[in-house]
Amino acid sequence: MNKQHLTEQELELHRKEINRLDKEIVQLLNDRISHAVSIGEIKLRDGQEIYAPHREKEVFDRIKSMNQGPVKDESLCSIYREVMSAALALQKTLVVAYLGPEATFTHQAALRRFGSSLTYSPLKTVADVFAEVSKGRADYGVAPVENSTEGVVNNTLDMLVDTDLKIVAQIMMGIRQCLIGLGKKEDIRRIYSHPQAIAQCRFWIQRSLPHAEIVETSSTTRAAELATSDPSSAALAGALAAETYDLDILEDNVQDSQANFTRFLVLGRQCPPRTGKDRSSLMISVPDRVGALFEALEPFTKAKVNMTRIESRPNKRKAWEYYFFLDVEGHTEDPQVAEAIAELEKRGAYVKILGSYPESEWV
Repeated sequence: MNKQHLTEQELELHRKEINRLDKEIVQLLNDRISHAVSIGEIKLRDGQEIYAPHREKEVFDRIKSMNQGPVKDESLCSIYREVMSAALALQKTLVVAYLGPEATFTHQAALRRFGSSLTYSPLKTVADVFAEVSKGRADYGVAPVENSTEGVVNNTLDMLVDTDLKIVAQIMMGIRQCLIGLGKKEDIRRIYSHPQAIAQCRFWIQRSLPHAEIVETSSTTRAAELATSDPSSAALAGALAAETYDLDILEDNVQDSQANFTRFLVLGRQCPPRTGKDRSSLMISVPDRVGALFEALEPFTKAKVNMTRIESRPNKRKAWEYYFFLDVEGHTEDPQVAEAIAELEKRGAYVKILGSYPESEWV
């Protein structure tokens, strides 16, 4: 028996075993999804939300604890994301609105949270995303709220003030800007992109393509679209835009800071229950007097509640007054968080609970 024939026999043994396992996996996946569909029917009957971020977190934590390798936890979670997405789509036709157009980083974040089986609706503005969910035309919305290098997205903060939607989950995503196009990097004479993407890659452009003309566009997706018409043009955009418009990635990771992250909010109508590892977002307004903000923050210290973020925004209804946006560790159903909020209200502050939701890992 020659070596080639022996190799073929060995390969065939493994392939037969894979085929047998695939048959079992397909059956088990369908069994799992059937149970998920039954759970969805019970939820719909009882008026509960189909999407449950707290349960999703439990599933991911459990499968990672069971994983013995060689598959990495990240890869296994990606597989389960699509399994859960398929189950959600069978339970109900869920519509996810997001700040578009298609193939933007917000679209990418939505796909990472909900998987590819749901219906996605790209919209022109953050206000449109909030409106679609508020009016019931979309079940959930996804919008950016802050970037680690460019700061907060003020439109999103303003809409949290003006609507009754709740933050039901967050997506913490690393932003990888790519130079994408049809030609060669050394032949690029024009670069299209959104102003924020250009700002994130400013020093790279100066070093790598100092003579290229910079043209601002309404989105990274529009930039990718324009780059399809001329080999001497390129776009700064994500890998999803390159895939969508069939462009080559001429260089990956061209952002100036490798610690370039964006936090996205998932918006819905009901806060999920506590998981034991949650974050709460609040908006407060305090009287215009000396020490008012210090007094407002003191209850969190007394209750030993860790504050992780504070931002201010002008009150559009009253000149020279401000709203303060706070993120704290814990759920508003946790005794210490509830105690701090109650004490804050006693001191005359207006408090709006924007949402309590599971803490998320970076994706």
